[in-house]
Amino acid sequence: MTAPTTAMVLAAGLGTRMRPLTNDRPKALVEVGGKALIDHVLDRLAEAGVTDAVVNVHWFADRLESHLAARTRPSIRISDERAELLETGGGLKKARPLLGDDPVFVANIDSVWIDRGDALSDLIRLWDPARMDAALLLARREGSIGFEGGGDFFLGDDGALTFRGEAASAPYAYMGVHITRPDYADHGPDGPFSLSPLWRASAAEGRLFGCVLDGDWMHVGDPQARDEAEARLKAET
Repeated sequence: MTAPTTAMVLAAGLGTRMRPLTNDRPKALVEVGGKALIDHVLDRLAEAGVTDAVVNVHWFADRLESHLAARTRPSIRISDERAELLETGGGLKKARPLLGDDPVFVANIDSVWIDRGDALSDLIRLWDPARMDAALLLARREGSIGFEGGGDFFLGDDGALTFRGEAASAPYAYMGVHITRPDYADHGPDGPFSLSPLWRASAAEGRLFGCVLDGDWMHVGDPQARDEAEARLKAET
């Protein structure tokens, strides 16, 4: 399977749980280990072969655009959500004209990870558009930093995903990166909506798959998680 060369990076959120660090900047520009969150993910995507990234902006949009203008790799285009935050599904739908027709990475900006394998390459190898609507990168709940909750998914031997549902817990959490078709959210409602209902429909049809990170995942959602992630990265070096 050819690696996606385009990515949608979801950076428009308000970052309310990250306050006071987001009182003067978007969450995407909060630094972990001396590097802005968005640069952590853009660097990972560039290493995986992404040449073009579409980034949605809302909170402190001008500051984020200015920061991104200094990057040369990948090439950046902006999906402007200043007028209205559109959530994950609405953001993907709005950005559709900028994404082309080939499969794309979709990535959050609040995930940092230590990779002992090659997680994005594993995801590329897994992706099969004939069988799948989306292929998700997962992390084991145990040992993850900043993730609270009972987990998101069970993983079948063939990589098929089942939502936790009524179970008390599930072993895997979505860690913020997936591959999908650029038109996956096209039939969603106007305005803000989440990708989660689309994933649930795909899972029910046996078309949602995933693979697991060999490494340590840090979900950087609040200042405490940011501090823990910095300590973890420092311990690794």
